[in-house]
Amino acid sequence: MKIGPYQLQNNLILAPMAGITDRPFRNLCKRYGAGLAVSEMVASNPALRKHKRTLLKADHTGETGLRSVQILGTNPKQMAAAAQFNAQRGAQIIDINMGCPAKKVCSVAAGSALLRDENLVSDILQQVVQAVNIPVTLKIRTGWDKDNRNAVNIARVAEQSGIAALTVHGRTRACAFKGAAEYDTIKAVKSAVAIPVIANGDIDSVEKAKYVLDYTSADAIMIGRAAQGRPWFFQEIQHYLQTGEQMVQTDIAKIKDILMHHLQELYLFYGALNGVRIGRKHIGWYFDHLGSLPAAIKQPIYQTNSPENQLSLVSSAFDLFNNTLPLRPASIEIKY
Repeated sequence: MKIGPYQLQNNLILAPMAGITDRPFRNLCKRYGAGLAVSEMVASNPALRKHKRTLLKADHTGETGLRSVQILGTNPKQMAAAAQFNAQRGAQIIDINMGCPAKKVCSVAAGSALLRDENLVSDILQQVVQAVNIPVTLKIRTGWDKDNRNAVNIARVAEQSGIAALTVHGRTRACAFKGAAEYDTIKAVKSAVAIPVIANGDIDSVEKAKYVLDYTSADAIMIGRAAQGRPWFFQEIQHYLQTGEQMVQTDIAKIKDILMHHLQELYLFYGALNGVRIGRKHIGWYFDHLGSLPAAIKQPIYQTNSPENQLSLVSSAFDLFNNTLPLRPASIEIKY
């Protein structure tokens, strides 16, 4: 798949997720098969542009592969300026967020709330595309609610505005992350435009990945929550798409190595204390794929503020699992 002049190594993309797709996680997912990883959303508000947290979100120092930054806002001029600012800082692709369903985002008419105003959508897209000489992509939902699905109209506006690729999450804003993703709308969008279309929503198995690609005829798929604690999921999908067979499951010793590396990268990126705190949610996701941990093991991991203690406790937690078994959640043996 191509986005503008860029040829991706495959058609598997890591979704932008607030508080999750930082540089350490993006690099990890790319290492294990993601053809592209999009940054967490960055506010276009100029007052926040040089805030430490904003700059960290789009920090590309040492990042592997293509650098894609997602921007969020409602003011066309501010969005255009934010695109220019991030392009100057090394972004190779700008992604526009019109898909976030969060109340704090939609309450200021940003994210998926923009889908209610197609004229404003057009204005934002045109100004951002004209402001930079790198590809601009767009992420949307199927509409505001079930009675107002306008993804096909927005897709046509996007194509006319010069958007290089379009991601469609198969839910309305009102659905948030509840219910099943609706792939019929994504299929209709793909039929309506010539630009690349990326399908997103509920892709949590290799079989589902193939089904969504086949059913919607999308050019690529975007993985979000299913990659949390499972960055090697992209590798598993790629193997299945190429061979039609399940890849040999990642063993527990390998998962331990991946998680320990991930935590160390978080400490380096955020600093010791913040790295430990941010690491807690990732630790939870990794172990969710293995089986539940006893509270006596889990609590110290989540309570410590020391990188050394966190690494030691996580390492010890892996001793609960039988390392001779492949990673198959239904058959993991836990030693109490």
